[in-house]
Formats: sequence, C-alpha cells, structure tokens
Amino acid sequence: MQQITVLGATGSIGSSTLDVIARHPNEYEVFALTAHSRVNELAQLCRRHRPRYAVVGTAVDARKLQRLLNGQGCEVLYGEQGLNQVASASEVDTVTAAIVGAAGLAPTLAAIRAGKKVLLANKEALVMSGALFMQAVQEHGATLLPIDSEHNAIFQCLPCNYQEGLPQTGVRRLLLTASGGPFRETTLSELAQVTPEQACAHPNWSMGQKISVDSATMMNKGLELIEACWLFAASPGQVDVVVHPQSIIHSLVDYVDGSVLAQLGNPDMRTPIAHALAWPARIDSGVQPLDLYQLARMDFFEPDLEKFVCLRLAREAAEQGGTAPAVLNAANEVAVAGFLGGQAGFLQIAQIVQRTLEQADICAADSLDCVLDADRQAREIASQWLARMS
Repeated sequence: MQQITVLGATGSIGSSTLDVIARHPNEYEVFALTAHSRVNELAQLCRRHRPRYAVVGTAVDARKLQRLLNGQGCEVLYGEQGLNQVASASEVDTVTAAIVGAAGLAPTLAAIRAGKKVLLANKEALVMSGALFMQAVQEHGATLLPIDSEHNAIFQCLPCNYQEGLPQTGVRRLLLTASGGPFRETTLSELAQVTPEQACAHPNWSMGQKISVDSATMMNKGLELIEACWLFAASPGQVDVVVHPQSIIHSLVDYVDGSVLAQLGNPDMRTPIAHALAWPARIDSGVQPLDLYQLARMDFFEPDLEKFVCLRLAREAAEQGGTAPAVLNAANEVAVAGFLGGQAGFLQIAQIVQRTLEQADICAADSLDCVLDADRQAREIASQWLARMS
C-alpha cells in the first residue's frame, strides 16, 4: 500500500489525483492533503479520503479545519513547516506536487531531499531553480516524474537513457504542443478588450484561474519550455512549440532518423497522473478510450509571437539563464493577479513581464537564497509597474 501526499489537493490536479487513487484502494492510500485557504473543500476531501494529516496556510484556518474535522482522527498542520513535514515524512512513498506558483517550491524541494517519488505538476519549481532542483534529485536519489500532459508525453516518447544527452540518444528536438488557448484566432486589437472570464474559459481543459490565464497568454507554454529544458537535459534551441487546437497529441519527440513519436489521448489529466503514479506499470485512469473515428482530423500551426509575446519572453529568459526565468515567473504571477483583479488589461500582462525583465538584476542562480531574492525583487518591480498601469 503506497502512501501518497497530495500538495494542492483542492485544485484540478489534486482532484484528478484523488480520483485515480480512489479507483485503486488496494494499492494507494492518502497520507496527507493540503490546501492554502479552501478550508471547507479540504474538509470534504478529508472526510472522503481520511488522510492522517491535513495542512492549510494559516493558524486561523487550521483551527477552523480542526473544528470541521472533529472526531475524524486527522491531525491538522499549517504553514510552510506543515507542508514540508507531510512532503518529507518517512511514511510517504509518493508526493504529488500540485501547488500553483512559487509557494510550491519549498515543499517540493523537501520531498526531493527526502528521496521521494515526486509527481511534478508545479512548473515554478523548475522554472525558478532548475539547476538546484535537478542537482537535488541526483544527490538524494529522488524519482522525478512530470504529470503536466506535455512533459509526461515527452517522457513516454523518449529513450530511457535520454539524460545522457539528446543528440547522443538520437533525438533531434522536442515538440511541445499547445492548444492556443481561447484566443488562438482572436486579433491583437480584440485582445485589448479581453475580460478575466473570457481568459479563464479554456476550450479543452478544466483548470484554475491562474493557469487558465497563462494558457490564454501562452506563458504557460513558455514556462513548459523552460521546464522541458531541465527535465530532459535539453537546450532551448532543442525545444519547439506547435499549436494543436484539438489537444489530442500531447507532445512529440523528433528523432534524427526521421521518426516522430507522439503520445495521444483525450484531454484529461488523469492519464498522465495514472501513468506517473504507477510507473513503470500501467493502471486504469478512468479516462475514456480515444475515438480516432470521431476525431477525424488534427490541425497544427506555428505560434504567433507578435500576439503571444509571453511565449517569446519565456524563450528569451530560458536562453539568458541564471535568475531570468525566476524573474519571468514572479513578474507573471504579479501581472496575472493584477489582470484577474481588474488592475491591468490582458495585453499589459506581457508588458509588465517584459519591463520587469529589463529592469531586474539577473545573476547566476547558484543558491536558493539567490533565487528567492530574485523572486522578491521581481515582484516589487512588477508591482510598481502594475500600480502605474492601474
């Protein structure tokens, strides 16, 4: 019976993970569930899955959750210390890292340093501190498996010795597919009038607000490009993005002999989660089989970098290296929060990110403190730009 901690249990990835776990009660058991502030939802999940621990963001929320779970036998913790504890506990076999944003970095690193099997959905952990993160994976013997659909697809299509270097294993390039989001066919002038409700209405996937906006700006794909470089020992020049509106091909690997391997499936996060949870075995995910007859066609387009500036900025940050990706990520988090709060327009998200990158001090990301300092500085700069644009 594998013991599972789910970091970010109330989000879409957490919910999908718990759905897969519930289908295999003789193989997996929930050890801990965490949420930041969605206390009522977390209480419902705790009653259903009966974890030993639950973690929330603050002491106030912890007391509220404890009252809601009175008599359930679930110990309630709070804050970063609580997250780190349930991510690194000796009883835990696997940690699903699904906390959105920079807040997920510390507990994910705690799980890595404890040598856990980590199912990684938190892009920011690698975007902010990729070199430090991958070094910790090697030093502590952790197993890192991506559950973003695109990175999981690439993992399934790569040879098992890909870490020796892509050229050495016959790989020419990695192809990340992107749906294009809700504004793939929207003109640049129309984008200026986009509302948060429109940006969060993704055509294929059910996701939280922040990641939905990132998909709409294609920053999500830019962060995935940076993440792919670290996960698969690739340079930015070895990773291309292709727009595929149907979201059936989740990514591809192009080999030097002309072969292109692709992983296909219905757009449902339970597929990559089940793959990583059971790896190297396979288990039922609850996802319906892909009906190729009903699909009938698949389309592919080159991304429009004039319209989706965030994707260009992310590639440039990847090429620059150091703390540039951390600055990019922090500025984007501030800008997206401003957009969702009505303080900035949709097109101003990219403007805030670009100006923050131009103004921030970029240095070598050779320590976690350095990365966190860059993150703090970028948030201050981005907040100043946001205030000017409000």
